Amino acid sequence: MVETFAAAAKWLSLPVAVAIAAAHSALAVSACLAVAAYFATYRFIPLVADVFVKHGRSGKDRLKRDSPVIPESMGLIAGCVYLAVMFLFIPVPFLPFFRAHQLQLSNSGASASDTIGVPEFPHDTLGQYLAGLLSLFSMLFLGFVDDVVDIRWRVKIWMPLFASIPLLLVYMVTYGVTHMVVPVPLRGFLGFGTIVDIGIFYYVYMIALCIFATNAINIIAGMNGVEGVQCLVIALALVLNSLYQLATTHFETTREAHSISVYFLLPFLGVTVAYLRHNWYPAKCFGGDTYVYFAGMTFAVVGILGRFTKTVVLFMVPQVFNFMYSCPQLFGFVECPRHRMPQLNSNTGLIEPTYASLAKTRPLGLAMVRLLEVLGLAHVKRESSTAAGVGKMLAVNNLTLINLLLVKLGPAREDFVTLRIAAVQVICCVLGFGVRYGLAFVFYGPPGPFATSSTTGGAAFSVGRNEL
Repeated sequence: MVETFAAAAKWLSLPVAVAIAAAHSALAVSACLAVAAYFATYRFIPLVADVFVKHGRSGKDRLKRDSPVIPESMGLIAGCVYLAVMFLFIPVPFLPFFRAHQLQLSNSGASASDTIGVPEFPHDTLGQYLAGLLSLFSMLFLGFVDDVVDIRWRVKIWMPLFASIPLLLVYMVTYGVTHMVVPVPLRGFLGFGTIVDIGIFYYVYMIALCIFATNAINIIAGMNGVEGVQCLVIALALVLNSLYQLATTHFETTREAHSISVYFLLPFLGVTVAYLRHNWYPAKCFGGDTYVYFAGMTFAVVGILGRFTKTVVLFMVPQVFNFMYSCPQLFGFVECPRHRMPQLNSNTGLIEPTYASLAKTRPLGLAMVRLLEVLGLAHVKRESSTAAGVGKMLAVNNLTLINLLLVKLGPAREDFVTLRIAAVQVICCVLGFGVRYGLAFVFYGPPGPFATSSTTGGAAFSVGRNEL
């Protein structure tokens, strides 16, 4: 019965999407195309796996006793299916305009060049949609290049900067708002009012979001399913946030922005679930940097076009924590091995934390490690204590969220460690919703637009105030 239903859904999703498009429900079309994207990705990955292995796109699963060789860079398949579905979807949101145009021509008998009484085509929305796709395509390509040639961290960390240029340029031309709502405790401080225009620094902030989102998920990696499950939870949280806004907002600009975000996220959920089924323990494929860069840029695009970048960061608190926690190693204060992933205990079959040597660590790095130890955020191996005091620090667990959970909760089977990461992500997203809708008024005042003498400024400010 399940197989029959799955087969029916597979073959009916695209025709159903076309039928719904005829009745015009863009959200329903996007959902149907997401189902089609799921089945396409799930089917294509095993079809091309041997081809990828044959051409050297494979890697060893080092957390298995026999270290099997499995295909990697399967994020390319997920990304290509995603882009194909998104290209098919391009005309759907604009069907009302085409219908109104045709209706006007049929009723008046006017020529095709006569547009009197026809709603103006939303060029801004189309431009934003296409710019988002271009940035995603660029990041997918650069991620695959990184998988193939193994670009150094000091170089590839800047790749999202170039991929984000089309998106930021279109944002500047079509929307261009660089105001930020000042938190209540800071109002009056240094002359700040309710809002402040930070100008070019807002674009710097959006570039930083693109760089962070694409690299943050890549830092919490190295185990079966761990990248996919993070992205799945974050994407679900963002979809729920946008659907809630669509159901409750009274601002047309807000509805339009959140509609775009849902259009980008639903197909992403489809390809992610399909990829995760192949990448779950025991994995049959790896996504590679291709998938994590593509996924991270999706979140950045959604946050920028949906105008809720702070909410995106709020749902990525585990990634923010992991980055800050990793800083002593990332910036060279503590030795940073190439791979900081946990290790397999071949005797027990359980995953255990890995450690970095402190033999060459300078005093500042040792002070950082000591502070983490005092805060209970690090396990330090020491020489045996002597009469003079505590023994010398020899090694510290690699500073990643995965290793920290292993230190605190103990060794576990690989899939259970992944589920721990998923649980942390879910808890943080739930708390994020509480902060976003329960405590935001504490920092930004009561919801609703503020009065302003400028119509344009008021509309922009309403969106900026409503979107956190």
